[in-house]
Amino acid sequence: MNDNVEESPRVPSDEDVQAAEKFKEKANEFFKAQNYDDAISLYTKAIELNPNVAIYYGNRSFAYLRTECFGYALSDATKAIELDRNYIKGYYRRAAANMSLGKFKIALKDYETVMKVRPKDQDAKMKYTECNKIVKKIAFEKAIAVEENKKSIADTINLDIMSIEDEYTGPKLEDDKVTLKFMKDLLEWYKDQKKLHRKYAYKILIDVKALLMTLPSLVDITIGDTDKFTVCGDIHGQYYDLINIFEKNGLPSETNPYLFNGDFVDRGSFSVECVFTLFGFKLLYPNHFFMSRGNHESITMNQIYGFEGEVKAKYTAQMADLFTEVYNWLPLAHCLNNRVMVTHGGLFSRDDVTLDEIRKIDRNRQPPEDGLMCELLWSDPQPQDGRAPSKRGIGVQFGPDVTSKFLELNNLEYLVRSHEVKQNGYEIAHDGKCITVFSAPNYCDQIGNKGAFITLNGKDMIPNFTVYEAVPHPNVRPMAYANPLLKAMS
Repeated sequence: MNDNVEESPRVPSDEDVQAAEKFKEKANEFFKAQNYDDAISLYTKAIELNPNVAIYYGNRSFAYLRTECFGYALSDATKAIELDRNYIKGYYRRAAANMSLGKFKIALKDYETVMKVRPKDQDAKMKYTECNKIVKKIAFEKAIAVEENKKSIADTINLDIMSIEDEYTGPKLEDDKVTLKFMKDLLEWYKDQKKLHRKYAYKILIDVKALLMTLPSLVDITIGDTDKFTVCGDIHGQYYDLINIFEKNGLPSETNPYLFNGDFVDRGSFSVECVFTLFGFKLLYPNHFFMSRGNHESITMNQIYGFEGEVKAKYTAQMADLFTEVYNWLPLAHCLNNRVMVTHGGLFSRDDVTLDEIRKIDRNRQPPEDGLMCELLWSDPQPQDGRAPSKRGIGVQFGPDVTSKFLELNNLEYLVRSHEVKQNGYEIAHDGKCITVFSAPNYCDQIGNKGAFITLNGKDMIPNFTVYEAVPHPNVRPMAYANPLLKAMS
């Protein structure tokens, strides 16, 4: 027998074809019910029985998009197109996956393809036009940027010329400083969907940037033996759920310190309120309130998922640029009592990374597409040993052995990370050494998950979990400020 001769692919039987169709139909029902994980499982069964049908890959790609597995979505969309060059939804899916990863130029090519096939299709025209706008905007910004002489936005803001109108009755800084009264007033003001005066908003951003610039990329935190410390995961613009955390666990204070582990903004439509609340507490309690950068504290994500649009709607484009400048200085990780590391995403594509190396990362930039900074913001754990390409298309997936080696090398006990929705608000993996905490319940008003936060004390550092349901919020839907392309990516 000649080992070099490739075997022909198995031709599905009639029974396989029929069974695959049934799996697809059932998967479609799960998808409509927003049960995306079960839909993916059934689309996969359909593909295993009949791997030559473009729509199976196209549908699974759409489900992967909904679960933010953009790498998998991209792969499936490409496979669908390979199977059927005329499968238009394949181009839509692939463009949406590339858009979600900030690869706008590549996405534009697929929208161009759709436009050629359907020149009178208004939906295709809208998507092409929106994507083209972003590509041109990025090209323009690159053309006018002279990095060597570029003055920071913070340095161009003149607060003296901003007057406080007599009719403004909202929270006021005292001697240009955030006070506890200011924060309490702000929480109530925001509950009523009112806007902080632009002068105070700009002042908070300028001051918090100056504070963040003094910090290393990995911040060491000391917790007393009997002191409580709270770690929260993603908030994603869900302001009323953020307030619920404070109601359940107490307002931040010098005796009630907090760490918010990234993704404060995007998707939820009260992102401005969330981030000013968090920045306000950071200024009020600089040594007892901590914030890690998430993958959504970046230009690309903010352009797509709503934060940039929200800031422009509530304030100005200049403020959106200033936020970007501030986010670049957020620390990438925190170490609690030299025993626990907290970072938004996860671990690395190499085994020899030390805390000192993380501490020295040059973070004042947009997240790169690879390397330590990227992996801290984007990586996810996986149940099996070793590493795998990320389901998101960026970062890596790391197994229990990777976690164990990292902790042993750095004399740590466990890792806390966020970045992924969990049905119960948290998940303990890797033999208890990798904990995920996610604090945005009923994510995007549709996932139905619970939220959670972690409390621990400095002596035993044992994580305790508080789980809670979503609370009602005003009738402003999630993604209200998102890029039109994303809202219509189907």
